[in-house]
Amino acid sequence: LCCEQPMNIEEKRILAHSPAAIDQQRRRRWLTAAAGGFSLLGMVAAFAIVPAADPAQIDQRTVVEQIPLATAIKLDAGNQAFLREEYIQRSDTLASLMNRLGVTERAALDHLRQDQAAQKIIQLLRPGNVVTARAGENGDLHSLQLPLLDKDAMLVVERRSNGFVTHEQPIALETRLIIGSGEIRSSWFEATDAADLPDAIAGQLVGIFGSEIDFHRDLRKGDRFTLVYEVFSHQGQVVRSGRILAAEVTSRQKLLQAYWFQPAKGDGAYYTADGKSVRKPFLLAPIEFSRVTSGFSDARFHPILQTLRAHKGVDYAAPIGTPVLAVADGVVDTAEFQNGYGNLIVLKHQGTYSTAYGHLDDFATGLRKGTQVRQGETIGYVGQTGLATGPHLHYEFRINDEQVDPLAVALPNSIPLDRAQLSRFKGARLALRAQLDMAKQVKLAALE
Repeated sequence: LCCEQPMNIEEKRILAHSPAAIDQQRRRRWLTAAAGGFSLLGMVAAFAIVPAADPAQIDQRTVVEQIPLATAIKLDAGNQAFLREEYIQRSDTLASLMNRLGVTERAALDHLRQDQAAQKIIQLLRPGNVVTARAGENGDLHSLQLPLLDKDAMLVVERRSNGFVTHEQPIALETRLIIGSGEIRSSWFEATDAADLPDAIAGQLVGIFGSEIDFHRDLRKGDRFTLVYEVFSHQGQVVRSGRILAAEVTSRQKLLQAYWFQPAKGDGAYYTADGKSVRKPFLLAPIEFSRVTSGFSDARFHPILQTLRAHKGVDYAAPIGTPVLAVADGVVDTAEFQNGYGNLIVLKHQGTYSTAYGHLDDFATGLRKGTQVRQGETIGYVGQTGLATGPHLHYEFRINDEQVDPLAVALPNSIPLDRAQLSRFKGARLALRAQLDMAKQVKLAALE
């Protein structure tokens, strides 16, 4: 550290416009942005909270720290090869990304644009992804690496004696736990964005508590969520998210908790603090985010038929193509066009229960009579087929083939853990509980 020395106006002007200064300022802005991003993502880092102090009592000094900033690491002094790493930006094209990586070689750029395997690089130009290149000082490409988000592998472009080759290389991923927390200020979507939750994790949270709370209609300003989840990384870069291990949602003074537990035999599942299954046999709604436009009624004015007619289901408004989910495990009994229902799916569930999904735009690929489906699986897509004035889903809940109000019916409960499993579960829950408590102490960004 050193004290800042006086500088005349002309020296400042020359320095501010020199290439080295401009490059240094650009790198400082990049590091500032990266530090902000890391502070939000690195939620497991230590935080210290100190009492507020009187500004007049604080000794304030201006200090300049000399930090060498470099965009590349020299690997081979003889060949002048450098290892460069860049985060993909929102406005990036292949050309702009390669330019920042220092790759200007025409043969390399032609390979990246024309080689079929290398085309994945263009498809993976998503903000936040990291690309690593080994390049020469004259812009020639030695190698390039980019993680594949859909598999545990790296896309590699290498220079060989006869040109460039592109191949996939397996990678070993490291597992890290992330804690997150957020508060509803205006909507669920904005709260998860403010907490920087990956879309896959936000979707899992909806799936875990989907039988207890409607995330579109039930959440209110001030409701909170806290969770612990896995991420898989390679050389410090997050490749993909994993599974939520513990989660807590507080909505209108109602506390919902879920802990992941893998029994010695059978499938893992989420359980409450006392060992009861979080996964109810039926979800509350067949669409993750929607709104009810017409409820269950014995006499409703039909907008097309222009007459009073019973409406034995619930209508959910949603754009065409919105995924429709199976509310419970079951078997497809009907998947066809049926008059006023339009494209209709009927699922048979355990016991005397069945559910129907009408006005669909299309069925899920491979779905047909006799197909077994799991709770939360996409079975079709919202449409406007049959007697429908606009895109929506008509949903029915049936007991012994008779329609009942799905928003009022008492649904069956799941079977809890037995005594031996419960003992193991409680032991595993303690560590997860401690991490949830830690997350509560960390105030993350929330949309104001």
